[in-house]
Amino acid sequence: MAHDIQNDRRIDPRIKALLEFVPAIPASGATTRDELITEANTPEALQGAEDFRQLMAVCDTEEAAPSDGLTVSMDSFEVSPDGHRVNLQIIRPVGDEVVACVYYIHGGGMTNLSCFDGMYRGWGKLVAANGVAVVMVDFRNAISASSVPEVAPYPAGLDDCIAGFHWTVGHATELGIDPSRIVIAGESGGGNLTLASGMRLLRDGGVDQVKGLYALCPYIAGAWPQERLPSTYENNGILLDLHAIKGALAYGIEAFEARDPLAWPLFATLDDVAGLPPVVINVNECDPLRDEGIEFYRLLLEAGVAARCRQQMGTMHGTEIFTVACPDVSRDTARDLAAFARD
Repeated sequence: MAHDIQNDRRIDPRIKALLEFVPAIPASGATTRDELITEANTPEALQGAEDFRQLMAVCDTEEAAPSDGLTVSMDSFEVSPDGHRVNLQIIRPVGDEVVACVYYIHGGGMTNLSCFDGMYRGWGKLVAANGVAVVMVDFRNAISASSVPEVAPYPAGLDDCIAGFHWTVGHATELGIDPSRIVIAGESGGGNLTLASGMRLLRDGGVDQVKGLYALCPYIAGAWPQERLPSTYENNGILLDLHAIKGALAYGIEAFEARDPLAWPLFATLDDVAGLPPVVINVNECDPLRDEGIEFYRLLLEAGVAARCRQQMGTMHGTEIFTVACPDVSRDTARDLAAFARD
């Protein structure tokens, strides 16, 4: 049964108005990842994706996300040994001042969207306006191409995020970035990859290069609904229909069945997270993903990790990235994220 959004008193009226324009995602009949890829490349699906991009372009207007005092550029690098390219969008204050950096990983369930979409460029500008550099990585999606043509399941996207982080650290001087003040951040699927990157760097011995992790509305369970996550019932149908999402199938069913925490961080144990740098979990009250973020926050506390959790009342999944929906919420979180890197 569809959620009664208009009569849900919790939801901010501005979000109710926005949701009137957001198209529903058709249910998938796929039973394999290849079938999901075929579905995503039908003319109807491609047109739907383009329509969504055009709708979200309103998040990158001068009114929503001013560009005054900022530079926006693109860079890329080649990843060994297969030679595929990773593209990056770099947004920073004008000038030669060395600044802290938010290394940002876009959402889209690790399967679609691009950091070059207007909503992410707008969000990056809101963050950078607080005196930090924002380096946004376009990794290989699992289903629909981003700004690079390749698509691949886990761990390809995570590998690209790690490679992009090391590239950012290695190019800190020319980017005007303080390498001791780089945080990894992302929302939804990017929140998954943020936490996974932290755990991967912890395993590999490189986590000391990360000042902190900032995961917004992390998409980390892999299967829904779950009894221990009440929001997967009470909020389902508010922007996301989790019960119809085939996340594990899309990202790589083998990793889900193996309970790999680098694919789905809610599988993490105390040993997987102990030793992480400070972490911020940012959740949205009316998001079906809300409780998995809170569960991960509690795991961090139990493991002795310095962590805090912010809950944005009245908001839907990823409200901050929709910069025109609730500008006060977006700007408040942008300030908090920048301060986490800067201070």
